[in-house]
Amino acid sequence: MPQDAFTLRLNAKELNAALAGGRVNRINQPGREEVSMVIYTGKRTVKLILNANASDCGIYFAEDGRENPLTAPNFCMLLRKHLQGAQILGVEQVGFERILSIRFRCVSDFSSCERILYAEIMGKYSNLLLAENGILLGALKTTTPDEGCKRLIMAGAKYVLPAPQDKTDPRDKLALAAVCANAEGDLARYLFTRVAGIAPCTAEVIARSFSGGDLAAHVYAFLFSDEISPCVLERGGTVVDFYARYTENATRFATLSEAQCYFYQMKRRKNVLEAARRRLASALSQASKKQEKRLAQIAEKKRQASDAETLRQKGELITANLWALARGMKSCELVNYYDEAGGTVRIALDERLTPSQNAQAYFKRYQKQKRTLEALAPQERETRAELAYLESLSPLVASSDSTEDLAALEEELVGAGLVKPQQTERRGAKKPEVPFRAYEREGFAVCAGRSNLQNDRLVRMSAPDDLWLHARGLHSAHVVIRTNGKQPPESVVAFAAAVCAKYSAGKGEKIPVDVCEIKYVRRIKGAKAGLVTYTDFTTVLGDPALADEK
Repeated sequence: MPQDAFTLRLNAKELNAALAGGRVNRINQPGREEVSMVIYTGKRTVKLILNANASDCGIYFAEDGRENPLTAPNFCMLLRKHLQGAQILGVEQVGFERILSIRFRCVSDFSSCERILYAEIMGKYSNLLLAENGILLGALKTTTPDEGCKRLIMAGAKYVLPAPQDKTDPRDKLALAAVCANAEGDLARYLFTRVAGIAPCTAEVIARSFSGGDLAAHVYAFLFSDEISPCVLERGGTVVDFYARYTENATRFATLSEAQCYFYQMKRRKNVLEAARRRLASALSQASKKQEKRLAQIAEKKRQASDAETLRQKGELITANLWALARGMKSCELVNYYDEAGGTVRIALDERLTPSQNAQAYFKRYQKQKRTLEALAPQERETRAELAYLESLSPLVASSDSTEDLAALEEELVGAGLVKPQQTERRGAKKPEVPFRAYEREGFAVCAGRSNLQNDRLVRMSAPDDLWLHARGLHSAHVVIRTNGKQPPESVVAFAAAVCAKYSAGKGEKIPVDVCEIKYVRRIKGAKAGLVTYTDFTTVLGDPALADEK
């Protein structure tokens, strides 16, 4: 993202116009590297976000209310002590650096002074530092002399700027002219590596807009012009970047702050979504591995008990030939009347036992293995059913594309004991019910379950003549067309089938989807949520791409 000196200069002008003369009402620290200030500007109250996170660094206004921790961090307490109730004198860019300074007039019953909050927007080196008369009162990220850092950041140290880059300051017109006179090769890369304070994307815009003539004058005019047209570029529903100057196929915003706020909000929402999806997918993976391990153990026990019938046959052969056997024999070879070919079989004997006791020993081992096999059968059925249930959840997690989807799935996984509930809700507070995915086509409502629990609820809440859809032979969301006693056209059925195909485990352009009326759908007694049987169905092909059409 272009949080370079060029963008921050325009950002500082915008913030200064909005905040100069404002007063700090409240200070919070919702994140480890994020501070928020509620400021009354004289006309309205705004929330200023100062973020020093490596991937989200920036200063902008926001309206979303992120939850604050119960105990304020140390840096937040420091800012409250020194800046609560302070008046903002102005916001300025420090030189042509990626640093903004916010000056405050702080008045108490016994003193009046000016303090400066420096916001260094430098990627992974971003930081917030509070100083008075050039001496640091504290910082969000500190260093100590023991760490051997070139720049000391701690209370009582002198505030010094970060070490400058070995690049030309574009404010120096003579130096800029000298650099631009020797431009060669890829102009964008040349400007980025030679001129301070510009990001690669800014250098590319400068290079594209240069049509010949005085390059130095063009660069200077671009960097220090007050022209601004904030925008955010998106591709495939994902935000790519925000810009201070308009770029092709981007969405325009009234202010740079609004563009930043939207960009970071969408980026944070995506990160939260992906983190939640990874957490649920990991829980499912671990549970599946546990069931697969259990299934392997059952298979091994079945293999060990697989010769139960052979043991019974040997016991009966010994019993039938007691007259020919005697104590002390280590083995015997008897006619195997279980063998259609009429062959013989050699049977091991315990020389310490009588022939009758040897037969009873074989019968005892047979009974033990028989009981083992009988006990393993329901265990295997239960394990396979659990594994099938987990497999039905995997495509739902993979295809989830909203926080509502994951909230419904998490509710189901918490109920199944597969994940621990998030301790974010107040104790005793009842969570609102997550709604179905809802669509409308040609006057017909189309609903799709977000989880197996919702699939069950959707079937229960539907009328007998509503149409029900499910991917054939695959795990998928249950989809219902509310018919209200009418026959939906083929186009509506095709759309519902597309939704079903999109939220299924199937891959490919067309996926077979079964369609029947709800009255022919039956929940399997004693089975996990979402498992049903159905009859009287027809099959159509669902195209997942149709589900995304507006």
